[in-house]
This record gives sequence, C-alpha cells and structure tokens, in this order.
Amino acid sequence: MQRLIGTALLAMAIAIMPAAGAFAQTAAPAQTSPAPPAGAAAPSPAPAPLGGPAGLPAGHPSLPAPSSAAPPAAPAAASPADPAAAQPAGAPAAQAPAQSAAPAVAAQATLPHDLSPWGMFMAADIVVKAVMVGLAFASLVTWTIWLAKVLELAVAKLRARKAVRHLERATSLDSAARQIAGHANEARGAVAELVAAAQSERERSSDLGEDGTKERVAIALSRIEARAGRSMARGTGLLATIGSTAPFVGLFGTVWGIMNSFIGISQSKTTNLAVVAPGIAEALLATAIGLVAAIPAVIIYNVFARAITGYRATLSDASGEVLRHLSRDLERARRQATQQRANLHAVPTQAAAMPRVPAE
Repeated sequence: MQRLIGTALLAMAIAIMPAAGAFAQTAAPAQTSPAPPAGAAAPSPAPAPLGGPAGLPAGHPSLPAPSSAAPPAAPAAASPADPAAAQPAGAPAAQAPAQSAAPAVAAQATLPHDLSPWGMFMAADIVVKAVMVGLAFASLVTWTIWLAKVLELAVAKLRARKAVRHLERATSLDSAARQIAGHANEARGAVAELVAAAQSERERSSDLGEDGTKERVAIALSRIEARAGRSMARGTGLLATIGSTAPFVGLFGTVWGIMNSFIGISQSKTTNLAVVAPGIAEALLATAIGLVAAIPAVIIYNVFARAITGYRATLSDASGEVLRHLSRDLERARRQATQQRANLHAVPTQAAAMPRVPAE
C-alpha cells in the first residue's frame, strides 16, 4: 500500500514540474547573477543529491539522467584600463599609430627652421637665388644712380642759377663772362659754355651781318642746351628699365618657386601647410625683392625727370639772356662804326672850309 501511494505521488510530481517551470519563466523575470571578477574561477555546480525526490534512490528509472558535463565557464571580462588585455599580443593594429607618426616626424625633421629672409634665401632654388641676386644688384644700381645724380644736379643747378643772376646784372656779354668766371678766372658750367659760344661766334662774324650772326649764335646755343640736357639725363633710362621690369623678374622667381613647391607636394604626397609653406614663402620673397627694387626706381626716375626739366628751363633762360646781350653788343658795335664813319667824313669837310693863306 505504501509503495502504491509513493508511486502515485512521484507520477504527479513528474507531471507538475514542467508546467511549474514554464509558469515561473513567464510570470517572474529571471534574476541575473553578477559576473564574476576577472581572473576568478567559475563556481562549480552544486553536487546532485544522492537520493531522488521522496527518498528514491539514485538511478531510479523514473528519474532523469544527470548531466555528466558541467556548463562552460564564462570568459573573464577584459578590464578597459588594461591595454594588454584589450589588445591581443602581436596584433598589427598596435603598431599602426607609431608607423603613421614616423613619416610626420621625419617630415618635420627635414623642414627648415630658419624662416628669416636670409634663411629663406639660402634654402631657395638656384634659379630663385639668381633672380634675388639680380634684383638686389638692380636695387644697388638704383641707389647709386640716385646718389650720383642728386649731387650732379644740385651742383649744375646751383651754377646755372648763379650764372643767370650774373647775366641779368651785367651790361655786356664780355662783362657777364668776367663775372661768371669769378676771381679764379675759370668759367665752369653750361651757362659759361653758352657765353663762350656767343663770344666766339661774334668774333668770327665780325665782318658779316648782324642777322646772320644772331641766327648762328642761336643754333650754337640750342646745341649746347641739348647736349647739357642729355648729359644730365644720362643714367635715368636705366632707372626706367629697372622700374618697369623688376616686378616681372620677381614674378618669374615666384612662379618658379611655387612650381618647385607643387613638385615637392606631389613627391611627399602631403598637403600639410608646414611642408608647403616654406617653399611658397621663398617664392614670394622674390616678388618682394622685385617690388623693393622697382618702386624706388620709378619714384627716383620721376623726381629726376622733373629736376632735369627745371634745369633745361634754367639753361633756356640763360640762352635768352645771352642773345639779349649779343643783340645789344652788335647794335653798339654798329653805332660805333657808324659814328666813326661819320667822323671820318666830317674831317675833310672842315679842312675844305678853312681859308687859304697866300704865300709870301
């Protein structure tokens, strides 16, 4: 009787257990146990009871067979603070940052650190260097011409103005020549040449007419003025050439330097500004030197052009004064000749009017 009751209870328990498990899964959420710490051993499953429910012996045919293998332990979670655990040993991704940083470090090591004008000149290409040297020489020529012409123009204008004042105060061409020569008796300057040319032509044309003498003197004075103007303008044409061509020469150096920079970009396969900027700066330095050479040349040329025009105007005033003195001198000479002829004619008339004394 007892065995019959135990068998019935066991059959009821076996029938109720699957239904109770399904109900527990749907009614209450499963509670997750916390993950064991890294490096901790997984807990071993609890040993199965020797006896079955209701005191049945192990291995009873009505009981399920126990599992012989334990569930595999969960792998230990890697700590984010441990790079060795997060990255497997020998992986190529760990060497990627170092390999990518190596070209940048090498490129920075080859960059020029001296970006001063002299440093950029020394690091520039040979063509850009030649352009810079040529422009620097042109600038030196410009300032040399400026210094020489300033002194020459100042001295020439001072002499011309002083000589014109002497011509205005003089009463004749000869007295003007003596005043211009001064105490040293040395006539210097373009105005002194004008006076000397007028005196020479007057002496050569002493037996000729006044009109022809004045015309020949005017031609000689105009030639002296033109020669003095050309002599004073000597060197200013070079200033005009430098002022008009220096910017284009500097632009040629800039184009050449930027072309080399683009070639370097294609070879280094990088567009980093630290790699490109030095070459572009060296190229732009050529344009800067070209402007430094061109701008003063243009300004100095314009100043000299105005100064030479004023000097020629002073010479023109001197020529007018010389012609005025020559005209007065020729007229005085003509009157003196006329008076002398009149006196010569008057002497025989007086002699004829005197009474004759009879001889004894």
